[in-house]
Amino acid sequence: MFVKSSKSISVLLLLSILFFDSKSIYAQGKDSIIQFVFTSDVHFGLTKDNFRGQKNVSAAAVNKAMADEINQLNSKTFPLDNGVQSNKSIKYLDAIIITGDIANRMENGVQSATKSWNEFSAIFVDGLKIKKNSTEKSDLLIVPGNHDMSNAIGFHRPMTPKKDPASMLGIYNLMFPNEKKLTVFDSTLCRIHFSRDIKGAHFIFLSLWPDSSEQVWIEKDLKKVSKNTPVFLFAHSVPYVEARFFVNPNGDHDINETDKFENLVPEMYKDGFQVKGETLIEQKSFAAFIKKHPSIKAYFHGHENFTEYYNWKGPDSTINLPCIRTDSPMKGQTSAKDESKLAYEIVSINTVSKVLTVREVLWNTTASAGVLKWGESINIKL
Repeated sequence: MFVKSSKSISVLLLLSILFFDSKSIYAQGKDSIIQFVFTSDVHFGLTKDNFRGQKNVSAAAVNKAMADEINQLNSKTFPLDNGVQSNKSIKYLDAIIITGDIANRMENGVQSATKSWNEFSAIFVDGLKIKKNSTEKSDLLIVPGNHDMSNAIGFHRPMTPKKDPASMLGIYNLMFPNEKKLTVFDSTLCRIHFSRDIKGAHFIFLSLWPDSSEQVWIEKDLKKVSKNTPVFLFAHSVPYVEARFFVNPNGDHDINETDKFENLVPEMYKDGFQVKGETLIEQKSFAAFIKKHPSIKAYFHGHENFTEYYNWKGPDSTINLPCIRTDSPMKGQTSAKDESKLAYEIVSINTVSKVLTVREVLWNTTASAGVLKWGESINIKL
């Protein structure tokens, strides 16, 4: 069940909101509360027109400011609302999750993915200090976006250099620290996917979008998970995926300036031959997969660069999947023009009462450090 609320919500809409039993919402067993920050599309290599009184501010500077605010969350308190951990101190974060586009595509003078990854690493790998307990730093969990992948395999418009897999290699090596460190890119790295069990919930991190081959991998992963365990999917792409991400169905199936397919997932485009076509066949496959797995409770993504909580019903309206889309610090549809709207999400899950709360964190409302305000919020009953 999916509930959306804001300060501006009308009285009529308030009447339609399902208010959960407060005792069940606040019921807490040992280790029953999961808390994480969710953001996306950090786009190192870009500049922001205006930020905190300066013009043409680098992504490194903007993202450092956001990371500095995240580091202060353990001293903040959740708002008094009907959500998980209402009016309680945040104290800790189990994870910071970023769903891709770490490095902006290397077009039009944008810096190399190597430089972008080095900046990202300094700020988010080394610079995040917030902890998940008294001794350990919060986990940093990331997946690639279409910009990271195009930098690695090439693009249909000119890039300088033509290829640079640094952010793909960086993501892989960071997410798989126990495996041999990779220094040479292999196209199989386009499928960076993994899962984590956190305090009674199962988190699945996907490579761009859950195409048919990714669904096979998820199916195997879910065999290890109890059907009573809530499952959450994290990916870069919107659920109603774009045709351009698929393998070119034309000619040699390559990346070229005429067809403009980007070959980012290994599945060939099935709905025709034009890059601006529909993705009905692909979406129907994903919708059927979701319907088959009711333990999947929500889908988190970036890519379109604004905050929105909505239900994806699939192309035939056969499902009702709660989706959480988040803002971009560099390309936000609203925040790019109004920096006071810069936002990320903080998610609280009570795995005993089976309730998830997403709260929008407006982290730059007065264009100065240390000022946090709460925006939109939702409750999802798991």
